[in-house]
Amino acid sequence: MRTLIAALLLGSSLAAAPLPVRAQEARPTANLSAPVKTFGRVSYDARSLMIDGKRAIIWGGEFHPFRLPSPDLWRDILQKMKASGFNTVALYFDWGYHSPKQGVYDFTGIRDLDRLLTMAEEEGLYVITRAGPYVNAELTRGGFPGWLVNQRARARTDDPDYLKAADEWLSHINPIIARHQINADPKRKYGVILHQIENELALTTPAQRRYMDHIFAKARADGITVPIFHNDQGRNGYWVPESSQVDKVVHGPNDMYAFDGYPGGTCTVEGEPTRGSAAPDWGYYGPGGPKGGASASPDTPGFLAEFGGGWFDYWGSNGGYDCNAIQRGKRFQRVFYGTNLANGIGIQSFYMTYGGTSWGWLPAPVVFTSYDYGAAISEPRALREKAEEMKQLGGLIASVPDLAGMIPAGAVQISDPDIQVYHNKSPETDTRFLMVTHKPSNGQSRDSFSFTADLPDGRYTVPMQLNGFDAKWLIAGANLGGQRLVYSTSELQSAQAMGDRDVLLFYGRAGEPGETVLRYASAPRVTLIEGQATSAFDAGKGDLKITYTHQGRAILRVEGGGRPPLTLILADEAEGARYWRRDGMLVRGPALLRDASVRGGTLALTGDTAQDSPLEIWAPAAVRAVTWNGARVATAATPAGSIAASRPLAGPADIALPPLTDWRMAKGSPESDPTFDDSAWQAIDRRAYASITARPDGQPNMLMDAYGFHEGDVWYRGRFTGTPDAKALSLFYGAGGSGLVQAWIDGRFLGEAETPHGLPRPITTGTARFALPASAQSGDHVLSVMVRNNGHNWDLDSDDFHKEARGLVSASLEGGPSGRSFAVPIDWKIQGRKGGETLADPVRGVANNGGLYGERMGWHLPGFDDSAWAKASVPAPQAMAGTSWFRTAFTLAVPKGQDATIGLSFGNPDTPRSPVRYRVLIFVNGWNMGQFIAHIGPQRTFPIPEGILNHRGENHVALAVTSDGAPGDALESVRLVTLRNVKGGLPVQMVTAPKAPSDLKEIK
Repeated sequence: MRTLIAALLLGSSLAAAPLPVRAQEARPTANLSAPVKTFGRVSYDARSLMIDGKRAIIWGGEFHPFRLPSPDLWRDILQKMKASGFNTVALYFDWGYHSPKQGVYDFTGIRDLDRLLTMAEEEGLYVITRAGPYVNAELTRGGFPGWLVNQRARARTDDPDYLKAADEWLSHINPIIARHQINADPKRKYGVILHQIENELALTTPAQRRYMDHIFAKARADGITVPIFHNDQGRNGYWVPESSQVDKVVHGPNDMYAFDGYPGGTCTVEGEPTRGSAAPDWGYYGPGGPKGGASASPDTPGFLAEFGGGWFDYWGSNGGYDCNAIQRGKRFQRVFYGTNLANGIGIQSFYMTYGGTSWGWLPAPVVFTSYDYGAAISEPRALREKAEEMKQLGGLIASVPDLAGMIPAGAVQISDPDIQVYHNKSPETDTRFLMVTHKPSNGQSRDSFSFTADLPDGRYTVPMQLNGFDAKWLIAGANLGGQRLVYSTSELQSAQAMGDRDVLLFYGRAGEPGETVLRYASAPRVTLIEGQATSAFDAGKGDLKITYTHQGRAILRVEGGGRPPLTLILADEAEGARYWRRDGMLVRGPALLRDASVRGGTLALTGDTAQDSPLEIWAPAAVRAVTWNGARVATAATPAGSIAASRPLAGPADIALPPLTDWRMAKGSPESDPTFDDSAWQAIDRRAYASITARPDGQPNMLMDAYGFHEGDVWYRGRFTGTPDAKALSLFYGAGGSGLVQAWIDGRFLGEAETPHGLPRPITTGTARFALPASAQSGDHVLSVMVRNNGHNWDLDSDDFHKEARGLVSASLEGGPSGRSFAVPIDWKIQGRKGGETLADPVRGVANNGGLYGERMGWHLPGFDDSAWAKASVPAPQAMAGTSWFRTAFTLAVPKGQDATIGLSFGNPDTPRSPVRYRVLIFVNGWNMGQFIAHIGPQRTFPIPEGILNHRGENHVALAVTSDGAPGDALESVRLVTLRNVKGGLPVQMVTAPKAPSDLKEIK
């Protein structure tokens, strides 16, 4: 540990001591004289985005509505984002989620994007829309619809057939976006401010340039008037605006250049975070050059359309989301996001902020059901510790609008070579931003040091501590309401003018010293209201220096000196996290503040409590009464200038969850029976073949997509006449990551095989060989094969990889001494999801169902009559080969006015995988809420959002359990668990959907 006791004791008196220069020196990576470009109410220059002519830092987070199929809860996420300091939400839209069949589109119910965009505006958030056509997002096919897999045209090019398909999607989604632009209504305060075309299009052929020109022109023709950008997959300089004069980049039609980045370490196999690389300088302080990130487009502002807010987890891992929440969490956010901000990247969106659930068949082959991502808001909708830090950082950004459009301010002197200070300023007001971190920024040492800088109010030497991996965002030379901040070694969380007084909240690491210097015309009166702090006034400079240790909180009242009265709150970090900033007020205590509004002297607050919580409010004097979630709260004035509740706000009651009993069970693979009637199934034929997967000569087109089956399970039945050489069955198949194939002959189970799992690209096709019984060597036989498709590949590299085969590619018999394949005619039929591309259940939509017999018969629906099924016990003592269905019902009674997340958990929650082999499709009230694979893992607990789960009534669970039938490979224990429980929340209606098989759309 390095110490400079003198620096702490003597403070600014060290100014005369020689200090080594260890400054972050800026390089010319932006054209700061670039002209302003205007797009209605949105404009920009090289320094920042502007809205209605005012510079703004865009502090955004990604949220995918399709990963939360309960629309009332969209507002919950948006409110939590706003409360956590975000001013913008970025939204991906999944083409395939809205289009089960070419020419068919659905924007109702769980797909109502008008409703979503209206909510974002109502909750005070700007919006960045990302409509593809391709989005990636760890979605099956990267967001392309299933029917596009059958198109032989090269995707993401100017092939006329592909453009026709893309235009079909864009003609639906673009007008929705256009209606919600901030430009669409001069009175609209929030709405869409930026629009993305395509995503991470790395190959840059002439055909792709013509494609980009086409979809850009399409967006403009459809009424999108805000700036348009593309998200580069890294700082490659792809699709820099045509107007840019930079050579050695790929120019495109879009208005702005944006890129993504996920630096900063990994998680170990044991689930421990590593610090990894230092934060990169992708702008002012970087190496520059045409490939240097923001410098690739010197006339447009620095723009990170995606920056790591976590990382996805994958089949077969040890479960990395909790680790990801730490690795790209508290402190990482300060170091990496702050480095970006200091480098002039004033538009940042963090991917993800709420990840949610890849329910049903949404996920790409690499990921499993949970898309928690280690995000600031967890999959069960809880605010993680990192959300508290984002709230503090976002509070600074909201409190000091002068940070928008910063440029480098010059070098500072630093006493420690292991420390660096980024020093920026506003050219208009000279307000300073100083980000202090290690050099390199992933350093983890404990350091006491000082830095000397020429600040707007003079030259100062500032004592500091930096303990471990950390960064501090300091403000100097700033007008905060009626106050003048010279500098502070604490970080600013909130600055608010409340009538004739100001309230400032600063915070720092517990136990570390701090000092805050304010400028006055004459000596003010300083009253210590709470805690410990000392002050001294320098009449020569007009500086009031307040010194303290961050411990709990100290509150001071400062009056006179030529400025409005000031309430100064000095908190440690944990204390600061208890405060919620709203325009014109500051609220301390509850777990979440959702809304605050004043009408007729009554302040109406809404929010959540996780336990009995105090309530303290700094608000304008006009507030005379307070309500919390509609109930009147008795309050009294405090010496701190606040009003406080006379008694704590009540926390939630415990939730009693019922055990899951009274199970019933039915066999679910009748297709394996040779007498099964498959007369209505489609015959395999030689229709056009669009896959990139090569097939053996002479084989028909066996791919499931070719017959309109794109999701989940598909069955094949083949008939052949035996021959003496028929010793084995060879199946070449595609099944996605951790996919499955099972095979029977004449009702006898032959076995199963799985495709591998893991990163970076799981192997998603394979060959399975099954020994045939001697009876196959003569007579007529029936083969039954089930393939589970765990998602189509991304098209990340623009190589049509989403067209890799799914289902069977080929089938052959093998035999003889060499095990050679030989030609025996097999007449195949195929059956998948009921209706194929014509959905029997359009409400739940594309992602919900595959082709299991039970799904086609409606066994997953809550209204299905299972009274004739056999009673069963869970855990199951044994399993049969194939699929068995288990059903039960239970009633919940979550107290009114309480918000919880309840999940289903399988087996031992402390182990990522079981020694037993089986997999489960989980249906709750008819909704496919995910897939559990016991022996692969890691996910064992599945959150079910309210609106899918009835919190105050009856619920039904149906489990489609698929096993090889070996001893022990059977369903483990299943139970309900409470994952989050607060008092408050929002009203949530059940999502209306078919309940019984008779409610399904009739398919002819």
